[in-house]
Amino acid sequence: MNDKTLIAITTGGEKHFPRKPELYIQAVHAAHGTAVFIGPDVSIMDAVTHYDGFIIPGGGDIDSLLYNEKRITDINLEDKRRVEFDFELFHLAVKQGMPVLGICYGMQLINIAMGGTLYQDVGTQKGETINHREGIHQIEVGNNPYLEAGLYEVNSSHHQAVKQMGRGLNAFAFSPDGIIEAFYSQQHRFLLGVQWHPERMSNMITGRIFMHFIGVCRDSK
Repeated sequence: MNDKTLIAITTGGEKHFPRKPELYIQAVHAAHGTAVFIGPDVSIMDAVTHYDGFIIPGGGDIDSLLYNEKRITDINLEDKRRVEFDFELFHLAVKQGMPVLGICYGMQLINIAMGGTLYQDVGTQKGETINHREGIHQIEVGNNPYLEAGLYEVNSSHHQAVKQMGRGLNAFAFSPDGIIEAFYSQQHRFLLGVQWHPERMSNMITGRIFMHFIGVCRDSK
């Protein structure tokens, strides 16, 4: 009997891996899971049958036309095949009640898939903000099922962010300038999005995010 907890991490194919892919593998392994990268050439139906949970990791920008807005700034679009694959996989996974963790681009894609919108560029649309494109900043975490409430420092490497929340999503972490840094859904067994990159950090909240996720995936087997 195969007792491994198998986690699929989505990509755009061999030429479109997320940055530092080995860190995703290591984070899943540290939480006692086994991770495999999958892309648009994989059958989505086979994927939801074979794997125990899904991570939608970091990536490029998502076209504003997908949330019915004209483009107002220069953006670096993610590979179209990957975006289409991620949307289709996400919808089927949540329909089947499977755990999904979205990281950075992944969080933004989940929000759009649930009917929400994005800031196409935080600096352009929010005015004076902290530097979200690079560096470290503080977040305030409120009540949620996964992380203890309090103040934490997280990394930051994005310029788009959640604007209007998607249906059924609950924001629970915010940066000092009001940007939504994390959300979850009470309507799903495990649906969590974080704007930072926990796989690149070694701290308490990183361990808890991946341990909660892998734990739910294991229980769902």
